Amino acid sequence: MNITLGTAPDSWGVWFQDDPEQIDWERYLDEVRMAGYAWTELGPFGYLPKNPDHLKQELGSRDLRLCGATIGGQLSKRDAVKSIEQELEALMDLLDYFKEARTIVVLPESYTDFHTGSQILPKEAESGQWRQVIDTVHRLGKFAGDRDYSILFHPHADSWFEHEDQIARFLADTDPDRVGLCFDTGHHAYSGGNPIAFFREYHARIPYLHLKSVDSEVLEEAQEKGLSFAQAVALDVMCEPAIGRVDFPAFRDALLEVNYEGFAIVEQDMYPASPDRPFSIAKRTHAYLSGLGFGGRLVMN
Repeated sequence: MNITLGTAPDSWGVWFQDDPEQIDWERYLDEVRMAGYAWTELGPFGYLPKNPDHLKQELGSRDLRLCGATIGGQLSKRDAVKSIEQELEALMDLLDYFKEARTIVVLPESYTDFHTGSQILPKEAESGQWRQVIDTVHRLGKFAGDRDYSILFHPHADSWFEHEDQIARFLADTDPDRVGLCFDTGHHAYSGGNPIAFFREYHARIPYLHLKSVDSEVLEEAQEKGLSFAQAVALDVMCEPAIGRVDFPAFRDALLEVNYEGFAIVEQDMYPASPDRPFSIAKRTHAYLSGLGFGGRLVMN
């Protein structure tokens, strides 16, 4: 097993391209390196510099490397596909300058508003909506695959792809040659799933990981109050891997069992976040996960 440990702007409270609540990107990159990481995702397209020469210079001056990027959109709307493809094309044009960043994570639309918490879509997809998402993801997979990029779908809390049966159905309905899964331990646990058992069953479709955990007490409070995912995040429902409900030593053992080779990206949702808060959390998390063997080569005893 050889895991490459990295992080993402999300772990510093970055959800949007530009937002006054968020840490500035220069400080983000400085703190990523100081926390011990050598790899970062791009984050919301436009948060880090879009000019490839500028971005290369900024990463290189801190001895950092780019491992991948994310993209989202209204996957269930046929008339939105072209605009998603256009953003994907611009994203790949940038990533072409970073040969190790071949992974693009696709985020589904949420049925709750990130800012207000109000429900804006039905909690279950209608058959036509489900089919359109599958068609869109397949189309993006071919579009990206033609340029040697991998499209990985990210099941997400407060989406039509949050529960284990929904994710399993998505995998059954999609072509493994077109799309894989970015498996997020925190979102999976938040939605009531068992990340370890699910990974064991579906690991062949999972080449890329997002790591975080869930505070069980905060989750229970959020559920009792009927809070949206974003509202629960504001209460710190997503917590450090060392103290949450996800059993990371057991998860590491599951990775060992299948000889997992790939990225494991720490992505602890925290929005909004005071600029002075994320660094100490990131440093502790890097030390904890590195101590378990994430971020290196391990073999079964």
